[in-house]
Amino acid sequence: MHRAPALALLEAHAALPLDAHEAAMVADALRFIREEPHCFQRTCLPGHVTGSSWILDPSRTRTLLTLHRKLGRWLNPGGHADGDPDPRAVALREAQEETGLASVRIADPALFDFDRHWIPEHKGQPGHWHYDFRFRLEADPAEPLQISEESNDLRWADLTEVPGLNAAESVLRLIRKTRALAAP
Repeated sequence: MHRAPALALLEAHAALPLDAHEAAMVADALRFIREEPHCFQRTCLPGHVTGSSWILDPSRTRTLLTLHRKLGRWLNPGGHADGDPDPRAVALREAQEETGLASVRIADPALFDFDRHWIPEHKGQPGHWHYDFRFRLEADPAEPLQISEESNDLRWADLTEVPGLNAAESVLRLIRKTRALAAP
């Protein structure tokens, strides 16, 4: 079954101690992916699977954000699966395409975070859910960045700066999880 690897990632993530909101999103995603055979296609409505990355520097004190062209917000890189049933591969591909980084690599193969977020109607495409698999990646911050057509800017931001750029709970959760990596 082509959905089995994504389901396995979610099931393993669901076994972790998650906050109530993330646990509810994971439970909803498990249901959605089990029921929807076309969940990896962007034409699948009411939603589809996406993969994104939380790119950190080796010290885990800075993250790479993109100023999303359509949404006008600082976000972690990511995008549509476009038929690829491997969310980890999607996250890595999108990170490379959106940043130009050759050094970016998966820091941990496990799912780092999961988020389900609403994408409003845009240019005739109806509003829909993104079931976003988020992976922790690492890259060399000295490597030059290349802004893609999907972005207006890229920047490495200290974790303490990120809430001033994007204070969405889903981003704050990524920061909390990053800080917990360093905790004993």
